[in-house]
Amino acid sequence: MSSPAEASPSSAPPPTGGSGVEQFGYKQELRRSLSFADLLIYGLIFMVPIAPFGIFGSVFQASGGMVALVYIIGMVAMAFTALSYAEMAKAFPMAGSVYTYAGRGIAAPVGFLAGWVILLDYVLVPSLLYLIASAAMASFVPAIPIWGWLIGFIVLNTVVNYLGIEMTARMNRIMLIAELIVLAIFLVIGAVALAQGKGHGGAFSPLFDSSTFSWPLVFGAVSVAVLSFLGFDGISMLAEETRENTRRLGRSMVAALGLAGALFVVQTWVAALLVPNRADLIANGDPAGSAFYDTAEYAGGHWLSVLTAVATAIAWGFANSLVAQAATSRLLFAMARDKQLPSFLGKIHPTRKVPVNATLVVAAVSLAFGLYMNSRSDGISLLTQLVNFGAMTAFLALHVSVVVHYLVRHGSRDWWRHLIAPVIGFAILLYVVINANIAAQILGFAWLGVGVVILVGSYLMGRRPTLSAINTEVSE
Repeated sequence: MSSPAEASPSSAPPPTGGSGVEQFGYKQELRRSLSFADLLIYGLIFMVPIAPFGIFGSVFQASGGMVALVYIIGMVAMAFTALSYAEMAKAFPMAGSVYTYAGRGIAAPVGFLAGWVILLDYVLVPSLLYLIASAAMASFVPAIPIWGWLIGFIVLNTVVNYLGIEMTARMNRIMLIAELIVLAIFLVIGAVALAQGKGHGGAFSPLFDSSTFSWPLVFGAVSVAVLSFLGFDGISMLAEETRENTRRLGRSMVAALGLAGALFVVQTWVAALLVPNRADLIANGDPAGSAFYDTAEYAGGHWLSVLTAVATAIAWGFANSLVAQAATSRLLFAMARDKQLPSFLGKIHPTRKVPVNATLVVAAVSLAFGLYMNSRSDGISLLTQLVNFGAMTAFLALHVSVVVHYLVRHGSRDWWRHLIAPVIGFAILLYVVINANIAAQILGFAWLGVGVVILVGSYLMGRRPTLSAINTEVSE
């Protein structure tokens, strides 16, 4: 077995384009059928244009009412991360996300640990989405228990993903249009309500409130709000299924993040001005998760509350979970292909051209974690914290990989893209991780510790993490 040094990408110059995986020692097995628009829509659906509906109350309390400021900071932080993703996607246009980029940009063992940490995000996020959506639907149709909705969502999404990436892309388009229509309805009615004098607080209070402002408070809230932004990175998982140049793959990530961020800021700004019980929400939080829907009812009536709640349930439980399952299966496929996970996860369906076993495993894990967390009173909160911690920690490795691969290994003099932007992104995310929930830090580092133990065990058994050798002939 080759050593990590032999599998190092240092012998190859950073590619500037091209999408063939054969140059990296792999066989093209997934079907290349996705356009730039498909990638953009995929990213938007993964982030969910109405994502703040479901966690508005938690972010409002955590930020002292400055919810728009939190989303702006979150968007800026993720923008630097998106730039780093775009750079690494050009260098290594393969499935695997941070696992691939850190492994090839730094070293195979680092890639394993980055992949292990981001598994905490990718493997658990479908469970979180299914659980939130199932709880919301059960509140409207109590005849069907939460576990019944959970199973229904999982089966539906698994079937769609099994049918192929083209089917997933078609469903994404339909769901995106529906979500944007609901969002437009809320914004129009919210604007009318504000014009009628229903607003509370100053017009800029969602951006800055001197009575509650502090940087630790704001960044602590960012660690919650960032859940809404997770998903643009999922586009990188489709690198082997796009027919676009890898530069456009990176641009689709940046574009999806920018569009989603703008929508998040606008909707939370309007909602924050219409919160009917501002002081109570800041003091007591939103244990029922209904703050946004209560605000919608205050602005336009009970029908708007029901519309926004049902739209959230469907968006999280079907649309978002659908793409989350697809992205997670590609991560498992990439790690299994490099023999860092069981090889059966790398099996591709002969006609559907999807990682079929990985897709089924994600469904099984989502069901198990969803049912377990449903039995806990803090299940949703705990899952949210773990998902965010896993993503933020893995993104730190991403920024380091940009500097190491381009600046250290290849002597790049593009100081902005290969040094300044990654360092700024790293610093912001590190501050967010430091100010995250203590319980999330403990569990997250415990998960990382398990990964370290597995890595050390692999070395002791003579099974060092390796990646396929990279061909020095790269396409331009």
